Amino acid sequence: MNTAVLETNALTKKYKHTTALDHVSLRLEKGEIYGFIGQNGAGKTTLLRLITGLSFPTQGELSLWGKSTPSGLQEQRRRIGCMIETPALYPNLTAAQNLEVQRIQRGIPDKSIIPGCLKTVGLQDTGKKKARNFSLGMRQRLGIALALLSTPEFLILDEPVNGLDPAGIVEIRRLLGQLNREYGITILVSSHILEELYQTASHFILIDRGRIIEELTDRELDERCKRCLSIRTKDPQKALLLLEQKLDTEEMQLMPDGSIRLYEHTDEPELAAQILSDAGILVTGLQQEGDTLEEYFLNRIGGGRHGTAAEG
Repeated sequence: MNTAVLETNALTKKYKHTTALDHVSLRLEKGEIYGFIGQNGAGKTTLLRLITGLSFPTQGELSLWGKSTPSGLQEQRRRIGCMIETPALYPNLTAAQNLEVQRIQRGIPDKSIIPGCLKTVGLQDTGKKKARNFSLGMRQRLGIALALLSTPEFLILDEPVNGLDPAGIVEIRRLLGQLNREYGITILVSSHILEELYQTASHFILIDRGRIIEELTDRELDERCKRCLSIRTKDPQKALLLLEQKLDTEEMQLMPDGSIRLYEHTDEPELAAQILSDAGILVTGLQQEGDTLEEYFLNRIGGGRHGTAAEG
């Protein structure tokens, strides 16, 4: 059974002499939350625009729920809700009126869906308050409500927490988790706020200069960013057994190069050193290892270098 919501094969997009996407091949599975990560200009927004039909590829294939013909893609895109870049709102209208205008424009027959959308995003009590008087977080939530109008199975959000304060970011995170858990919506969200994506997504896609450079699950990311103390001694086997006994932990590993990785007490290197010293074991190396979340992503996508693609 094909459980893919989206599949791309060598998808490429060029703007004159600039390649915004370079042979991108992806597969997104139903019911997951995907974090899409890359610097400005890496190609994130370009790919989102291709998926939603706001732009067209130069070459390559794209399919939605197994459909790849122009008519098939057009039909399947009705199952997608999206907020690309800034939400398009009417500032002089209320939240409900904004939804009503969009409902009519999209030809959605059921007017009763509006109160449910507002309740889902926590805007059910805004009454006659105009959108121009909304906070940034409220405007973002209204943008998500607009994306939910068609009861989508696949939700695409471009930088939904951009510019929000910490409380607003937490609100959006909880909302995305709720939509995924309670309604089974597959979500693709791009963001440069790495720590927030880490707390939201189940899978991560790293893009740099138009190319997908890595795909990994949250568990794989945890393993790669795991902090440890790397300990080198003249007698690693004896040191390993001693530390296991004295620290009452099995969270350690003897590496092929003879070093010991200790995954507990990582902020107490002097404790491990003292235990080994008291036992007469010479410590020849002791240092903290492992990337922070941000360090890992920056190392993978090229550090502080700016991307060169035409769009984000």
